[in-house]
Parts: sequence; structure tokens; C-alpha cells
Amino acid sequence: MRKRAFLYGAGVTATGFLCRRAVHCSVTFAFKGFLTRMARLVMKFGGTSVADMDRIRNVAQHVAREVAAGYHVAVVVSAMSGKTNELVGWVRDGSKMYDTREYDAVVASGEQVTSGLLAIVLQEMGIAARSWQGWQIPLETSDAHGSARINRVDGHNLIEGFEKRGEVAVIAGFQGIHPESGRITTLGRGGSDTSAVAVAAAIKAERCDIYTDVDGVYTTDPRIVTKARRLDRVAFEEMLEMASMGAKVLQVRSVELAMVHRVPTYVRSSFDDPANPGLGTLICDEEDIVEQQIITGIAYSKDEAQITLRNVSDKPGVAANIFMPLADANINVDMIIQVVSDNSTTTDITFTVPAAEFERAKVLLEEAKGGIGYASLEGATDVVKVSAIGIGMRSHAGVAARAFKALADKGINIRAITTSEIKFSVLIDEAYTELAVRTLHALYGLDKA
Repeated sequence: MRKRAFLYGAGVTATGFLCRRAVHCSVTFAFKGFLTRMARLVMKFGGTSVADMDRIRNVAQHVAREVAAGYHVAVVVSAMSGKTNELVGWVRDGSKMYDTREYDAVVASGEQVTSGLLAIVLQEMGIAARSWQGWQIPLETSDAHGSARINRVDGHNLIEGFEKRGEVAVIAGFQGIHPESGRITTLGRGGSDTSAVAVAAAIKAERCDIYTDVDGVYTTDPRIVTKARRLDRVAFEEMLEMASMGAKVLQVRSVELAMVHRVPTYVRSSFDDPANPGLGTLICDEEDIVEQQIITGIAYSKDEAQITLRNVSDKPGVAANIFMPLADANINVDMIIQVVSDNSTTTDITFTVPAAEFERAKVLLEEAKGGIGYASLEGATDVVKVSAIGIGMRSHAGVAARAFKALADKGINIRAITTSEIKFSVLIDEAYTELAVRTLHALYGLDKA
């Protein structure tokens, strides 16, 4: 049975929230004199798509279809499902205070195995293919081991393989090299998506197809709303908002790169019949979407915790004293609300952090209490963030107000609100999650074909 992707998941990270305005666009791509003779295509396959040899053979059939259609193909693969977790477990068993450089050397090996196996299967089918590791391309990154960022991709060697030898390039995703140290680096969880889009930009591919165990992006979680629909097209900015809120379809940085370099990206299912695959969802420029709805999708995140500091001194520098310790500890803050008291000398400040960081955040704030000067700290983990995303919000007034009224009519109290140009989010009690999602999905007509 084909699975479906939907717009929900973990909370907005600080990086994800800001990247629409400060996209990491320092990546450079090198081309060295090759003329395009055939269209180029990048295909990326996730861990469930290459979980065993039968799945790898199925992937090879998808690749063979595109080769037969006349494409020069680069395939980016993840490690087999569960393999990265196994490798991480071995590292942690070896040492609690492990060397992150050696961590990367270990965990990058999962993709190396998959790329070699797929190349072997393609060769057995009579298709010229070779495997590539990140350092061989090279895919150059920063030295932030475990979460490195791509700085430069040189497409020369891949294009030479296309043009001179007619090879399919089978690339180990998730990994690169820090050129100054010569050490292998990894890009963080979901980094194969980023590898794929970066390679697509480097070789000037016609498009990048991300194959996974879902058949596209849906208007919301179909387990909550049975009438949720697969979207034919989603704008880059919309997908960036969705991904930054933890939607499991694409990694945030892969969407950033696709948007900056205008790489059309499809989300498709590897579980489709290779001879007759589904259309999936196209992530593209806003102008490529002919008919735009005001709201594209409804997302929700249960990975939220609320913290309120009561009677904080209302003076310059207090906010910095609150949020700098959290930032230094890499704790992402999302919603922030400040309410000034009647005497104008104190204020209440409410904000959200990831639920997994709730206890650590409380400890840090208690340690910094002297510099902040608050009376008490209150917290809650039984909260959820529900968001509505849509580029149509730019040109329509009252979109959020309609939602607030609809939620109020259902007896749902809103604890906090944040907005951006194409999104608004509300923090509510977790018990009302499904009711809120259904209410907003119906309010904006997303359950209508």
C-alpha cells in the first residue's frame, strides 16, 4: 500500500525559521567546459527504498527507466534503513566522549555500502555505472562534523563520466570532505536530500527526483483528515516552511538549495511500479503554479514545550540575558510573547522550545536567574503547535483572523501566535490537536477536490 507524506512534525528550528530571509547561499558549483549533449537527471533514494537487495534491485529498475528515456543519470543513495542508527550505536558504545571526526568516518560507511551495491546491480543489468564517495566528486563542506554544510560541489568528474563513458553515477549521499583537513564529513540526518539537490545544481540537471516511501506532499495528516489530498505542486517557499517545521518529506537545507538554485524537485514513491510511476509532488517556483489556493496545507507539531517567566524586569538587556544562554546551548526558541504589566516595570515572557530540550532549558534559566531577575518559572509540555501555510496569504487579508474565530467557536484556547508572510502558527492544548487540524483544513477548503 502506498504511503502518503503530510505536513506535520517537529517544531520550527531557529535556522529553519530564518532561512527564508537568510538562506545559506555560499555554495559554489564548478563546471569545466562540457557541453550538454543529453539532459541530466538526479534521482535520490532514501533508506527504506534501499532497505535490502530486493529494494535495491527495484531502485535499479527506476534508474533503468530514466536511462532508457535518454537521461544522463546521477543517483544519490542513503544507507539501508536502520543502518545509520546501528553505526551511531556502535560509536556511542565505543566512547561517550567520541571524536566527531571518527564518528563521521564510521557513519558515512552506510552510504558507501549502498552506492557500491547499486552500482553492481546496474552493471549486472548491462548499464554502465560506478560508485562515487563524497570526497571523490569532490563535495566540499565545512568542518562541522556531524552537521557540515556544503560549500562547493565540482561537477567536472561526474559530467566526464556521463560524456566519455556513458556511466550512471551512483553517489553516496550524506557525506563530503573538508578540504583543509582532508577528513570525511557528514551533513546531518536527512543529508542525502541536500547532497542530491547540490549535485543537481552542480551538473545543471533538468530536475531532482526525491524517491521515498511516500507518494508526495499532502494537505495534512491523512490519519487525522481522511479527505487530505496529495498536492500536485508546492512553491519552494511553502515547502521550506513545511520542512522547517519538521515535515518528514524533505530536509530543510535541501529545500534551501533547491530554492536558491531553482532546481525543480519532485517527491515521488520508490514503491510505485518502475514501469508506471506516479506523478508525485513538484516543488517549484511560485510562478509555475497556475492556480494558487490561499492556504496550501495544515501542519502540526507535538514536539513543543512552553516556558513562561513571570515578573521579569522590563529593562534593556533582559531579553538577551534570557535567550543568549539558550542559544549558546544550541536550544532553538520559536514562539516569543511579551506582556507588559500595569506598572510598566515588569513583564511576563512566554516562549517555546523543543520538548526534548525542556528540562535542559529550565536548568539554564534557573542558573541565569540572577542576571534575568524573574519571580517564577512556569512550564508545560502538553501543548501543540498548529500551522497554516500558503503563499496566497500575501494577497489576502483576514486569513489568520478567520482561523482564530473558527478555533474559538470550537472552544479552543490559543496560548501563543506567530506569523510570517506565508504562515501563521498557534499554540494550543494538545488535547485539541485533531479538532484544530480538522477545523482549519475544512475552513480553507482543503478537503475539496
